[in-house]
Amino acid sequence: MKSKTLTLLIVFAMCCIQGIQAQKRTNNITIIISLDGFRWDYPQMYRCPNIDKIGKDGVEAEVTPCYPASTYPNHYSIATGLYPDHHGIVSNTFYCKDNRTFYKMSDLYKPKALQQYGGEPIWITANRQGVKSGTIYWIGSEFQIKGFFPTYFERWSKTPHLSFQKRADKVLELLTMPEGTRPQLIMCYFEEPDHTGHLYGPQCRDIGSQIAELDNIIGDLWKKIKTLPIGDRVNLIVTSDHGTAAISDHTCILIKKYLKKKWYNEIAVAIPTNIYTKPEYRDTVYEELKKIEHVQVWKKEEVPEHLHYGTHPNCGDIIVAPDKGYNCVNYLPHLYGEHGYDPTERDMHVIFKACGPDFKKGYKQPDFYNVDIYPLLCNLLGIKPAKNDGDIKRVKGMLKN
Repeated sequence: MKSKTLTLLIVFAMCCIQGIQAQKRTNNITIIISLDGFRWDYPQMYRCPNIDKIGKDGVEAEVTPCYPASTYPNHYSIATGLYPDHHGIVSNTFYCKDNRTFYKMSDLYKPKALQQYGGEPIWITANRQGVKSGTIYWIGSEFQIKGFFPTYFERWSKTPHLSFQKRADKVLELLTMPEGTRPQLIMCYFEEPDHTGHLYGPQCRDIGSQIAELDNIIGDLWKKIKTLPIGDRVNLIVTSDHGTAAISDHTCILIKKYLKKKWYNEIAVAIPTNIYTKPEYRDTVYEELKKIEHVQVWKKEEVPEHLHYGTHPNCGDIIVAPDKGYNCVNYLPHLYGEHGYDPTERDMHVIFKACGPDFKKGYKQPDFYNVDIYPLLCNLLGIKPAKNDGDIKRVKGMLKN
């Protein structure tokens, strides 16, 4: 009898907890905006008063990206809370040995790349638990992963792309949907200031112009949100995927000139460069590349532990990591900004500004990792996270409750 009573009490308690959680999920909405390549110190270098105000009114922090500090790996790490070595998008360009397919950046939003997206992104975690989601160009969100799409989404593969202003308008459109159909999670991607940073480097007038445009759009969006009947229920997060470091043609390494074609099957030239060697030439490639200055060369099992890289089958047999300021290339690209370097390099760090009903006001959050954003979003939505590499303990200090 006591056993039955105890069981009933446990079931009752669980139902109460689930009811509280479900009630929490109906209260607040969370928007996360990613500004590609927005380095941690850009607000000090260029005027962005609206983005600054979001942090001053709420929470601001410096965030460390995953390795490699590149666009596709890190946007999907933000979405899943997994290191690239665990979700499979190990670079902006890589070779999959399993299906013998080479993926360029332009391939990673095409149907043939679907099987490369491992883990469970936040929009699936939300949808599984009855929470609607909307994504605007977020990497990975136009695929049906594990049988789920986001509730609403814009395809990057569909061109022409929406202008920055129309993306902000789309966010407002999602917010003004009726209760019950409105998404509680909205994720929106902007490809600047990364594109300009590549062309001209992190310190140039053109970066300032791009940031000013984005700042005005975000400021106007936030003002409009606050006038909505649900405005006081909206959390806004502004962050990025990686920073940018200065490079030049003089610091470019033409990696293929050190290798014979018969030594490897494929080579994904990037930061880092992944080389998929023929087994009998692995040591030859390793020894030859060790002669190059300004790079670190690892067999995949030698990658330093803090990088969390090298165990996934999509990683190369040999990995070449140029020093910050250097670049591995196929040809001289005439670019002046690059990323992908060791995330401990501060030039790779990014902004995090957040405000809304669930965030403390005027709070300086200690630095954290971008894999922590996934459990943070789950906490804000009141949903149970899937397996991930993040740690809610590192970020819970920014939350009111």
